[in-house]
Amino acid sequence: MGTVTLRGNATQIVDGFPAVGSQAADFHLVTKTLRDVHLSDYAGKKKLLSAVPSLDTGVCIASTKRFYEAAAGLDNVVLLVVSDDLPFAATRVCADEEIDKVETLSMMRSRSFAKDYGLLIEDGPLAGLCTRAVIVIDENDKIIYTELVPEISQEPDYDKALAALA
Repeated sequence: MGTVTLRGNATQIVDGFPAVGSQAADFHLVTKTLRDVHLSDYAGKKKLLSAVPSLDTGVCIASTKRFYEAAAGLDNVVLLVVSDDLPFAATRVCADEEIDKVETLSMMRSRSFAKDYGLLIEDGPLAGLCTRAVIVIDENDKIIYTELVPEISQEPDYDKALAALA
């Protein structure tokens, strides 16, 4: 098991966070229109995958907005924000924040994404949710950047993640 912290308290997560240079694992997630998607649905594009516990929190929406503002003008890049939120809640939050070029994806039908990517929180108050992480995947589904944010309540390193997309 890995460890991150939540407000300074150690929190266990499953093993398996992917390494740079490895092939991205397939996933089964759900869009805001309740359509099932997999990694192959984004074939040929660079993917900035931002995993968050819930878009309905200040830090999660702040990071989504920051990536949205920076990545919106990039060619051949899709911003995927994965959370445990139901698609309806993610859609509401993005509408409230006027974020329209983000693909919000839900784990409502399968927890395999959080397990396969080593992001599932195993204990503490957020047990069962996804921890905060950023994974950049190239056009050939090779992982070119990762950040497992060590403190769940902190924002990721935007500059490094965005540099990986360049």
